[in-house]
Amino acid sequence: MAAMHGLAPDAAGLGLRRALLGPMRAAPPGSFDFLEAAPENWMGVGGRLGEAFADLAVRHPIVCHGLSLSLGGTTPLDDTLLARLRQFLDRIGCVLYSEHLSACSDDQGQLYDLMPLPFNRGAVEHVVARIRQVQDALGRRIAVENISYYAALLPEGGPGALRESDFINEVVSRADCDLLLDVNNIVVNATNHRYDPLDFLHAMPGDRITYLHVAGHYDEAEDLKIDTHGAPVSHPVWDLLAETYRHFGPRPTLLERDFNLPPLDELLGELATVRGHLAAAHRTVQRHAA
Repeated sequence: MAAMHGLAPDAAGLGLRRALLGPMRAAPPGSFDFLEAAPENWMGVGGRLGEAFADLAVRHPIVCHGLSLSLGGTTPLDDTLLARLRQFLDRIGCVLYSEHLSACSDDQGQLYDLMPLPFNRGAVEHVVARIRQVQDALGRRIAVENISYYAALLPEGGPGALRESDFINEVVSRADCDLLLDVNNIVVNATNHRYDPLDFLHAMPGDRITYLHVAGHYDEAEDLKIDTHGAPVSHPVWDLLAETYRHFGPRPTLLERDFNLPPLDELLGELATVRGHLAAAHRTVQRHAA
């Protein structure tokens, strides 16, 4: 399988966090294949931190995962932010840029949380136009991520409502963008909203999936999971990741950890599990091709 956006299908990466700058710079070659950075956290950063980021960006492929465009928001997109973002992505040679399929602002400003969109055709029209505007401004195709959410704005089966999977398919097709598939978010949402994670996974547009996220969550109750990115990846997420590879083939995969950061060696141990699943999927592809 060919590389996607400069990343090999069996690439395994880590989220770049400031607390890990030193250990990541000192890590032996091959410890990870790429890094993911939130551009809002690094644009305009200079001094020691900026030099460390620049060093890692020269040595490793960087993908960027945005936090604040508010693709589903109702206020106009921030043209100044988009211009700065384009300069930043071009300067570091970013191999892929993604954003959340959500809203994170209103007429009062940033909400500092990811709010779900109503899964209906009106929201499809709205977000498709904004994604196209972002792609034109950035001069590149982007990927959108399926988010975790705790309350649906429209009841499934209600008047005008779409299934979430159908909503995602329509958005990426009509916007002509790609999909960052978060496997942990599927497990979280399937538990909280009582649907089959395999049905959701198999309904995703495989030809649009550029890379994957895996992360840990918190089990608040048997029927409630909280998407924290603050714990090791759970067995249900590992199982669904393996099924993702079986169904779609190997894809670049990013291990997210935002809170309760362990030593880098522990994260590399989890990354070894990602690589084990990728290797098994690659062997399966080779057998089928023989």
